[in-house]
Amino acid sequence: RQPAALAMAWRGAPRLAARLLRLPRRGIASCIDPSTGLTEEQKEFQKVAFDFATKEMAPHMAEWDEKEIFPVETMRKAAQLGFGGIYVKPDVGGSGLSRLDTSIIFEALSTGCTSTTAYMSIHNMCVWMIDTFGNEEQRRRFCPSLCSMEKFASYCLTEPAGSGSDAASLLTSAQRKGDTYVLNGSKAFISGGGDSNVYVVMCRTGGPGPKGISCLVLEKGTPGLSFGKKEKKVGWNSQPTRAVIFEDCVVPVGNRLGAEGQGFSIAMKGLNGGRINIASCSLGAAHASVLLAQEHLTVRKQFGEPLANNQYLQFRLAEMATQLVAARLMVRNAAQALQEGREDAAVLCSMAKLFATDECFAICNQALQMHGGYGYLKDYAVQQFVRDVRVHQILEGTNEVMRMVVARNLLQG
Repeated sequence: RQPAALAMAWRGAPRLAARLLRLPRRGIASCIDPSTGLTEEQKEFQKVAFDFATKEMAPHMAEWDEKEIFPVETMRKAAQLGFGGIYVKPDVGGSGLSRLDTSIIFEALSTGCTSTTAYMSIHNMCVWMIDTFGNEEQRRRFCPSLCSMEKFASYCLTEPAGSGSDAASLLTSAQRKGDTYVLNGSKAFISGGGDSNVYVVMCRTGGPGPKGISCLVLEKGTPGLSFGKKEKKVGWNSQPTRAVIFEDCVVPVGNRLGAEGQGFSIAMKGLNGGRINIASCSLGAAHASVLLAQEHLTVRKQFGEPLANNQYLQFRLAEMATQLVAARLMVRNAAQALQEGREDAAVLCSMAKLFATDECFAICNQALQMHGGYGYLKDYAVQQFVRDVRVHQILEGTNEVMRMVVARNLLQG
């Protein structure tokens, strides 16, 4: 490992900084080793993901953030490794892996760029929804080009007026006219909006409430489909976010996933996996931040000795490592429950998302604090991890909603 302070600089020494994301063989990293408990096969594709994060993502992470670059070609390289449709069936180009496998991969990729990996997790969720709820014609029409990331997908649920946490109140309407739907309304905060090719849209085909919601798949270029301005965000800058607007969009009935009225159920089942995915992205950012903090405490001196000799900072680092391992175990437990289709899977996904995103943000934030003034400079990666993971406490269901889900389960059980 590099002893010089320059090893902490992200843009100034991208190769040097990327080495910090490789797991050391000795020392504190042994107790936070993300490969602990994995099968040999899982360790292999975890290594592939870590290597990709180190070589293809970490050296460009700061530039993608600063210049707001959507790294299409890098993601297509990831898709060549099977990361474009990780838990999609192999017959349409997917990798056919489990939810636990997926969590392991997204955690590893996020050490290289959390923002880009988070978009990939949303893309994967959309492809899974088409694969799972689409008919054979739909699966074969959409999934292969999405799994290869020749095309990209966006998930459209949230609306600008009143339909955020209260997703069942959405107003975007789709009126049936013969063999088509005429779609009107808008969606807000859509990751990939304007750049994605395929939009999985929740819309109202029936009466009020969740039973009146259906799911349509739209393609970019559909007449009446347009996009708002690119949002300026605190983090997640390597993926564009825009409003998606529908003005008399004519969509074939053949683009509806499942039956009319099934859309809300499809959306929620997608989000169960989405919550595991985004929690996994938080794990990767937190893991990288612990390693960056460990390095900084070793090389930075105050009052004549390394910060690593300060007992208070030792205790804080120990707490960060403990929080990370606890969060990882909770996420992997929920991923296994979801894969097995257990009755408690949905609430365990909510618990894991709540705990992991809260704890991992705290870890990244504490790592920044340990860097002192350096942590607030954009030359240091830790500040970007803080900015990129903050939104994870909001999206895929806010953490306040996660608490509601858990409490409801406890009180009704």
